[in-house]
Amino acid sequence: MSTLQPAATPESVAEDATTDVAGGGKRRRKGKAGDASRAVTSPWASVVAIIIAVLWTTPTLGLLVTSFRGQRDINTTGWWTAWRDPGAFTLDNYRQALAPGSSAGLGQYFINTIVITVPAVLLPIFLASLAAYAFAWMPFPGRDALFVAVFALQIVPLQVALIPLLDIYVNKLGFGASYWSVWLSHTIFALPLATFLIHNFMRELPGELMEAARVDGAGHVTIFFKILLPLLTPALAAFGIFQFLWVWNDLLVSLVFLGGTPDVAPITVRVAELSGSRGSAWYLLSAGAFISMIVPVAVFLALQRFFVRGLLAGGLKG
Repeated sequence: MSTLQPAATPESVAEDATTDVAGGGKRRRKGKAGDASRAVTSPWASVVAIIIAVLWTTPTLGLLVTSFRGQRDINTTGWWTAWRDPGAFTLDNYRQALAPGSSAGLGQYFINTIVITVPAVLLPIFLASLAAYAFAWMPFPGRDALFVAVFALQIVPLQVALIPLLDIYVNKLGFGASYWSVWLSHTIFALPLATFLIHNFMRELPGELMEAARVDGAGHVTIFFKILLPLLTPALAAFGIFQFLWVWNDLLVSLVFLGGTPDVAPITVRVAELSGSRGSAWYLLSAGAFISMIVPVAVFLALQRFFVRGLLAGGLKG
């Protein structure tokens, strides 16, 4: 005895067709994703990645080895021959580079760099977080247009504003050679990118969190500091790495606004002076350069697990 099948209707046919198209689209997307995954994980891609990593780290390795060699060894042989005499390695280069009364004297410059960098990183992060919250969760007239204008300010480089800013700091505000001029300059020009990154991450958070907090009587301050700020760690870390590396390695801005005096100048200024005035003293120059690299590398390694997640915030859906 046969079972009767219901007759197909136009609606069911259309629904089946839609399902087939959607299923086909998903299969095609999965197929493309699988092809991309296989291409990235292929042995040739691994070989290329290893070659790039070796080429990228070889100069740093050479700098590290040179910083532990004596002046005579550096002048007579290359760093790649250091393995022949491991007993020749010494810490005298670092002692001389960090000693307060030495010719290099990087200790005070190292402290100056920390004093410059920490506020120049924390200030734009805090201000950009407040601005991103306003753009993301506080409706007001002209919000979208203002956000586009803030984002467009990224095209203005800091270098073109050095002379006008110097005139304002010295003649209008009376800062002179003070840290405030460097802090404000780095903060002002970091706010557009920081606001954009944090805003994109914040928009991905579920709105039900804010709605539930408002039902419980929480205001904007409570919502921002107690609910959103702990969830923004990946975005804050991603921008913090960018800003930290930029400010720590900066030479031009600090040199223009602070000068080269030992009481305020950063370590990049002193390393540049060593390369010019003591270009033959590679044992001091290599140690000083590697000292200036230690803190940025440590910061990147400490925050790198948040780096990719923070950069991709807002770029992927679903």
